[in-house]
This record gives sequence, structure tokens and C-alpha cells, in this order.
Amino acid sequence: MGLTISQKIIKDHLLSGEMKAGEEVSIRIDQTLTQDSTGTMAYLQFEAIGVPRVKTKLSVAYIDHNTLQTGFENADDHKYIQTVTSKHGIRFSRPGNGVCHQVHIERFGVPGQTLLGSDSHTPTCGGIGMLAIGAGGLDVAVAMGGGPYYITMPKMVRITLKNKLAPWTSAKDIILEVLRRMTVKGGVGKIIEYAGDGLASLTVPERATITNMGAELGATTSVFPSDEVTKAFLKAQDREDQWTEILPDEDAVYDEEIEIDLSALKPLIAKPHMPDQVVTVKEIEGIKVDQVCIGSCTNSSLFDMLKVAKILKGKTVHPDVSLAIAPGSKQVFNMLAECGALADMIAAGARILECACGPCIGMGQSPKTDAVSLRTNNRNFYARSGTASASIYLVSPEVAAVAAITGVITDPADFGEPPVVEMPSSFKVNDNMVIMPAPTAEEVEVVRGPNIKPFPVNKALSDEVDGKVLIILEDNITTDHIMPSNSKLLPFRSNVPYLANFCLTPCDEKFPERAKENGGGFIIGGQNYGQGSSREHAALAPLQLGIKGVIALSFARIHMANLINNGILPLTFKDEADYKKLGMLDELTIENAREQVEAAVNGETVKVTNKTQGYTFETVLNISERQAGMLLAGGLLNYTRERS
Repeated sequence: MGLTISQKIIKDHLLSGEMKAGEEVSIRIDQTLTQDSTGTMAYLQFEAIGVPRVKTKLSVAYIDHNTLQTGFENADDHKYIQTVTSKHGIRFSRPGNGVCHQVHIERFGVPGQTLLGSDSHTPTCGGIGMLAIGAGGLDVAVAMGGGPYYITMPKMVRITLKNKLAPWTSAKDIILEVLRRMTVKGGVGKIIEYAGDGLASLTVPERATITNMGAELGATTSVFPSDEVTKAFLKAQDREDQWTEILPDEDAVYDEEIEIDLSALKPLIAKPHMPDQVVTVKEIEGIKVDQVCIGSCTNSSLFDMLKVAKILKGKTVHPDVSLAIAPGSKQVFNMLAECGALADMIAAGARILECACGPCIGMGQSPKTDAVSLRTNNRNFYARSGTASASIYLVSPEVAAVAAITGVITDPADFGEPPVVEMPSSFKVNDNMVIMPAPTAEEVEVVRGPNIKPFPVNKALSDEVDGKVLIILEDNITTDHIMPSNSKLLPFRSNVPYLANFCLTPCDEKFPERAKENGGGFIIGGQNYGQGSSREHAALAPLQLGIKGVIALSFARIHMANLINNGILPLTFKDEADYKKLGMLDELTIENAREQVEAAVNGETVKVTNKTQGYTFETVLNISERQAGMLLAGGLLNYTRERS
């Protein structure tokens, strides 16, 4: 039986376990990336592990999230990251060099290698045939120290793309169609691989758009073959020597098969407040638009930007629309300036932002009250833009640019001739914004600002776990709900005690106060609890508030791993009726908790007693023996220390 692309890479890097779906495996990590929203915590954790220099082939720290410097906090974090990475052998991508995923696929990604990043959109590099996976900062810290990365071996899904895209449709429409079919939880426990004759017409930037937004499926990662298209891209980046052909075996076996006829796709749009609420643009055209934001790690490549510039050339942004454009990297920005495309954007009335995440994470450009904002980013979660009353729609750069001119949601097919852009034969290569680490650690003093506080570390699991139900939540609660990430809070990513005061406040403003008053307790969640960002703070803030466990109908992959890493029990209801039966402030107890956690490895249920209502219900704890050890120890750091 042949192997898929992902199975080949996993086999090449396998350290333990069998490649059977559902089994835990560990793999060797070649490269890591961090960004500054999660990076400060990751490097504090790396320091706590005590490894003097990173052991990966390449590790890069990017500054792209916290770039609004309205106080000292972000600048202090930047200096800490710059000095700690220099000391420990990690490259530092300065503010302004670009969004981590765009820069990494341009300058550092290597087909066939593994990449672990403390950002959920790390799978972007799957666009060149890497096995690129998003994870919590602690997992990345362990990988930088030479430790293995553990995953549950995913199922394999093949999406066959046939024919070519019609005019005015784009890669964004492909991934929106996948989201429409599979939903935001349809990829959990799966790797998505792309195949078919349609691949030949898709450039690497287009492939990267698709793998980037594969994160919204909940998938472990998404992967394209490394083929002649990949080779041409790397050659244009002056990195042809790093190309390797990686294709699936002809007799590779997939668990699921999906087929998409590219020629039949129409321009699509995701309605508020979830990326899978997808309809055709034609169905809702005519809605008045207040703001358009083009950029983010999803659609900020030179390929995307040139198309936008062609649409805007000679036209003027509608007087009722604010258009903001953020190129994805310094390379893109430079090339736009040199070819005149940047001038066309400016002449049309666009506001040009720095090369950073910006509006996508609510770091600036929050829309006005009740606004309609069209964005090319990957998420439109409730209140993520910084304006809770705004309606955020996800669209392609083409649809965004057309709406910026017309002032309403417009099917671009009615707009005129589509922009045609060719990939350049060579990109402008200038890595002068990447700082190499110091040759020796001794010559670097790590600088820590006053906002950088120690992160919470759990204690070993007690034999009896008690606590009240502190909040009962619905389905699809995101990490933006659990730990908001707006421009006012993002500067405090290195100050968990402060951040904890805002934990779950989009759902219930009184949650932090209630948690403190009751000495912690339990969070109750619905389906797909913790979807979205890889941010570890969505586990650290609850830990700071004394949360003992989260009991949900199902969990998103990265968040569940982050809970385990921090010693918080991630329990799944065995019977949905028990979820509906629980009441606020019901007192719950898990007796013989250590024994029950150990037994969970063998499939035994964990029994939880509701003292208030006088009954016991069963939960499932889907963990490996290693994860049981982590929960017993109170998290991955304690577990690592015990075994060192």
C-alpha cells in the first residue's frame, strides 16, 4: 500500500508510534517559528526548560502581531524576544519584515521538512510541500530544545481539484468552498492533501491561501505536492537548491475523497460570524460596505497585491468606504513600490499599512459601530475586529477591491475584465531585516521589561478535584472568546495575571470575578470548544483563575493539547443530555481523580459527581499514556522536569 505526501514526511521523521489513524506518534521537528503574540511566553518556557541553544535545523522569531506601540509593553516584548533569541541561536525577523507565514514560505520553508509554529496558520507552508503544524507555545519550546512533537496520527483526506478557475474566481473561493462542504469542525483529526489536474494552474501563493485557511477546518494541516510549480517558486526566490519533488504514491490510500470542479466555482463570501457560513457573492450583493481590509497572512502575497492594484488603477475608492491594504512582507512591499503598483493603490485612495497582521487580529482598523467590513483574512469570529457590533465578511482580494470601488458587495463578474497577473521569474531577495543570533550565548544579556511576568505553572493533580460550574457555553467557542486578543489586550501577552481578568468576558463579563470568588472550578462547553488560534493564553488565563477542568461536547485539537500541557482536564461528555442538565454553580467532584486519569488511557470513563443535583455522569478523557503522565504531574513543564 502506497503512502500519501504527509505519510511520507511523517515516516521520514517518525520517532515513536505506528502510523495508524488514531494512534499517538512522535516526530522530529526540523524548523520552528514563533510570533510575538505567543512568542514571549514560548521563550519564557524555553528558558525554563534550560536548554542553552536550539537543536532544530532552523528557528525563526517573527514580530508581526503586536506592532502598534501605544505604550512600552509591545516594544519591551520585542526587545526581550530579540535578546533571548540571539542568546539561544534563533533568527529574529524584525518588525516591518512581514507576517511570519508569508515571510517563512518566501525565505525559509523547505519541501519535505517539518515545521512547528506557535500560530494556528503555520500550515501555510504546506503550500510548498512542508508538513507544517500549528501548536501551543510550550510544544514549540520543547521542539526547539530537541524534544519530539506528539500528535494523534490523523486520517488522510484527498481533495481533487479538476480543471481551471473561471475568470474572477480565485484560491480564496476554493478554500471557502471546502469550508462550505466540510464546516469549521470537519477537518478535526485529519490532514488535507490536494491533488488533480487543477494543481498545475495554481501558483504557490494560491496554494498557500488554501493551506493557510485549512486551519479554519480544524485540520491538523493541509499539504500540496512539491512539484514543478514549487520548483519555479523556489527558483524565483533564489532557493532552487532546497527543492525536492514530493508526490503521493499512485496507490496511496485516503480515508476520504472530495472532488471540486474549479471551472464551476463562483466568487464566494463567508458571512458573519464564522468562516463556514459561505454563500455566493451573487446571493447577497448590494449590501452597503463601510470598510475593506486587504492583507493578512492569507492574501497578502505579491500575486494578490498585483491583482488588487490592477483593479484599483485609474479608479477611486468609494467615498463611504475606508480601504486599508497591508502587504505581507517587505519583499512584497519593495516589489510593489518598484513596479508602480503601490502608486496605483495610493492614487486610488487606499490606506497603506505596515507589513503585519493588523486588522485581522483587531490590531488597528476596527470598523465603526454596526459597520459592514469585507476582509481577505481567514477569520471573522464575533468581535475579533475590535468592534463587536460590526459584521465581518471574508472574501477574495478581487471581491474586496471591487467592493471598495462600488461601495457595495458586488459580484465581480459584473464589474468588467478580470485582472491577469503572472508570477515573476525572480523575486527581490533582501534578508537584511532578519537578524542572525549571536555566535555564543555569553555575549548576550536578555532584556526583560516590567510587563513581563512569570507564567502560571500548575500543581500535581489532586486525588479529589472539586469546583463549581462557573460558566456554560454554546458550540464553537473560539480562543477569541476565551482570551480576547484586541489592540488593548494584546500588549499584555506576557502578563497572564492581568490578562486573566478578561478571560471569557465576551461570553460573560462576570466570569473572571466569579472564578476568583469560588477559587476556580469548571468551564462547560459545547461542540468544537477552543477552535481558532493556537494561543496558549486561552489555557494559561483559565489556569491563572484556578480552572480545574473543561467539560465539553468536543474540543478543537490545539486547544485540547494546550489544556493538557497546562494540567487542565479536558473532559468530553459521554451523553449530550448531561451537558443540558448542568446548572450554573452546580458543585462538581471527581473522586479518585489520579486513578481515573490513569484508567482513562485504557478507555475507562471519568465519573463526575454533581453534588448539587445529586447524580453522577460519565465523561471521556481521550489521552495517551504520556498525556496522562502530564495531567498527573500538573502539565508538560512539570512532567519534563520530573523526567530530566
